[in-house]
Amino acid sequence: MSNQGKKFFAKCKVNKSVTEWNRYFSILFGLGLLIGLLSCKEPPKSISGSSMHFLPKPHPNSYVCYRASSPIKPDGILDEKEWSEVPWTENFQDIFGSSKPAAHLKTHIKLLWDDTNLYVAAELEEPHVWATLRQRDTVMFFDNDFEMFIDPDGDTHDYYELEVNAFGNPWDLLLLKPYRDGGPGPYVTGWDIAGLKVGVHVDGTINNPGDKDKGWSVELVLPLSALRECIPGRVMPKAGDQWRINSYRAEWRTLIENGKYKKEIDPKTGNSFPCYAWVWTPQGANEIHMPEMWGYLQFSSIVAGGGTEAFVPDKDFDLKWALRLVYYAEYEYFGKHETYSSKLSEIGLSESDFPKNLSLPVISATRTTFECSVPDSKQKQGWIIYQDGKIIYQ
Repeated sequence: MSNQGKKFFAKCKVNKSVTEWNRYFSILFGLGLLIGLLSCKEPPKSISGSSMHFLPKPHPNSYVCYRASSPIKPDGILDEKEWSEVPWTENFQDIFGSSKPAAHLKTHIKLLWDDTNLYVAAELEEPHVWATLRQRDTVMFFDNDFEMFIDPDGDTHDYYELEVNAFGNPWDLLLLKPYRDGGPGPYVTGWDIAGLKVGVHVDGTINNPGDKDKGWSVELVLPLSALRECIPGRVMPKAGDQWRINSYRAEWRTLIENGKYKKEIDPKTGNSFPCYAWVWTPQGANEIHMPEMWGYLQFSSIVAGGGTEAFVPDKDFDLKWALRLVYYAEYEYFGKHETYSSKLSEIGLSESDFPKNLSLPVISATRTTFECSVPDSKQKQGWIIYQDGKIIYQ
């Protein structure tokens, strides 16, 4: 099966156990391979460094999240006083970053929190607002959509995805691992964000090609009691905590035919043109499911309008990125040799690939597994990354 076919199976609403998956696999194979080509989100391409193809070191955006003085009413109209007192994020850009053309439509978000909820507001400039999907937990990015991704503990596993179209229809799911690491069905689409509230406001008229719209706005109320499920110990966030998050906008090329919006077809392929993929913090590849590239959300104790707080950079970022380089190299090495290696030189890395202030990574590998750590000054393990990409502190 092509990577795109695998990706489609991972994204589709097929809420089956592994046993059931195997039973239906042969039936779904052809369908997934065909429809997967329609998805605007492709698997990551090979990833550039010295002698191999690695992703460039990211420079994640950051956002300080201030407290709401009162609950937000999620109607999609951003008229609460609190919203006026907190900044917008940077405008979204192409998922690859500045190497690609700038987004031709404006998108940005704001966030707030209190003891109960995380609040998200988004504005999406759009001259032609349309949507087709009305059933919850269908694949929303087949419409133009807005998406949030949240990894509370930053280990790149057990994270949340929420997609919303202009009807305000949500698809919320829990991902146990990124698709690159999990095999068939590493997701739980039957899981819901308990207490989720979604509000959408269209500044114009939806599905009416006869006029020009200004866009649509979204308000999300995400209960922290649900989001904390992926934090070890299930602890509620507190001031100073940092989560890894990103936000994504899918924008399809459309035309008007017989008074209706229709996706534009690429005459070379006979399929829809790939959608524009715009994000808050760039990924460096056409793949949103690389949580190590996401931005940082820092919770503040300051009430919106009561002052400002500086973002505190992740002191272990360079160390964790060194481990990620080993993961990328081992991932590529295994694809060629069907085994992992304990030697940096064998996987194409050398001392020059790592910061001079860090010890060299130490790899322990078998044919089917590896773990890698960068010992600290006391030769303790500290951060460890595994063959499935999970990164933890011990």
